[in-house]
Amino acid sequence: MSDRPKEIEKEDRRIHTLRDEAPAKAVFRMGVPLIAGMFIMVLYNLVDTFFIGLLRDDYQLAAVNLAYPVMMITIAVSNMVGSGSGSLIARSLGAADQEKAERTLTAGFVLTAVHSAVLACLGLLFLPSLVRMLGAGEHTVLPASRYIRVILIGSLFTMGNYTFGQLLRSEGSVRYSIVGMILGTVVNIILDPIFIFVLKLEITGAAAATILGNAAGMAASLYYYQAGKTLLSPSGRYVRLRKDIVREIYWIGVPASLETLLTSAAYIVNNKLAVGYGELTVAAMGVAQKIMSLGSYIYQGFAAGTQPIMGYNYGAGDYKRMLAVLRAGILVTSGCELCVMAVYGIFAPQLIAVFTDTPEVISIGAKVLRAQMLILPCVGAVSMSRMSFQAMGKPGYAFGITMVRQLFLYVPLLLLLNSVFGFSGMIYAQPLTELIMMAVSLLLLVCVIQEESRKKETVHS
Repeated sequence: MSDRPKEIEKEDRRIHTLRDEAPAKAVFRMGVPLIAGMFIMVLYNLVDTFFIGLLRDDYQLAAVNLAYPVMMITIAVSNMVGSGSGSLIARSLGAADQEKAERTLTAGFVLTAVHSAVLACLGLLFLPSLVRMLGAGEHTVLPASRYIRVILIGSLFTMGNYTFGQLLRSEGSVRYSIVGMILGTVVNIILDPIFIFVLKLEITGAAAATILGNAAGMAASLYYYQAGKTLLSPSGRYVRLRKDIVREIYWIGVPASLETLLTSAAYIVNNKLAVGYGELTVAAMGVAQKIMSLGSYIYQGFAAGTQPIMGYNYGAGDYKRMLAVLRAGILVTSGCELCVMAVYGIFAPQLIAVFTDTPEVISIGAKVLRAQMLILPCVGAVSMSRMSFQAMGKPGYAFGITMVRQLFLYVPLLLLLNSVFGFSGMIYAQPLTELIMMAVSLLLLVCVIQEESRKKETVHS
């Protein structure tokens, strides 16, 4: 008996979620599994931080934080392919162009391999300069170098795991996309104590466990494509890339990648200012930021889950549904983030103490966490607006939001508040930035969607 009816039913269910399901329910269906996967994936960093913390060496703890921008850069490059390809795939499915969607998927695979090779070669070539640029001092330069070297060597697995997950989500296969996250984290959790303590590799072992975890996650995504469980499949027929598709991927993806790179640059500025208050302050901020990432993955998960819905309906010309999905997404995200903020505010010292027993690090980390948590009710709307513009094939707006946010607001406020109020002022720069950007980004997105809707009505009138 043929399995084709089951495949049709599966396809209809995924397309139904993108096209017809009630907005709030669609946001939950696409976002919650992704958030669950992201919560598990964030354990990559938290597990490394936790086990390195057990070494009772705060300089190695600080080194992991200093090395984090390298991981962000790796994700930025993979996000360039994932966002660009994912946006084009969703819009192509909305316009019922299956061949273009599969050509785009294949291009995503090819570009991931090329970019990872280039990134690894350049990073390893300039490793000493890179470590110094990140702000490593006398006690952190060696452990940071060891950690970064392994991350660069395994960049293919990190980029593949991240990009292939985005490609799966673009066709509505959210559950498949989180399997790689879960598997990768489980592998990382198992290998971390073995590499760090049993094999005595310390920070190098933590990096190796992270890379092998990503390798397992990437393998899971490849399995789903190879086994024919997805709506789309990469094909050798399309390995010769079409210029218009590559151009479109970069058109959407480069601004998305630059967005992450700008965030990394701002993170480096933040770390360099923190170094002025001592390397233990860097360690404390690193722990607080890792804990903050748990709250951050809620808004990122809902935004990433909403992106295929917005892209599909933009391709189909259903602007009314786009606005309804946007409203539902913001309400759901902000409500969840307020709950997380309450937990952080009450239990900040206890959460920091999970990763270190140094009183100074706990005290500073709790202060940072209680300041940073104020971004949570605001930043979901900003992230959802950026993702929506990428889904619509309008990367200029998404990049404009990032430019204003990072270069014209956050970094100047960071420098100004640090110079006027010291460390206490520095840690409140981001909450103030996100409050302003929430109003700006939402107003811009609603205006653009309404303008597109008016254009459609004019054409059909």
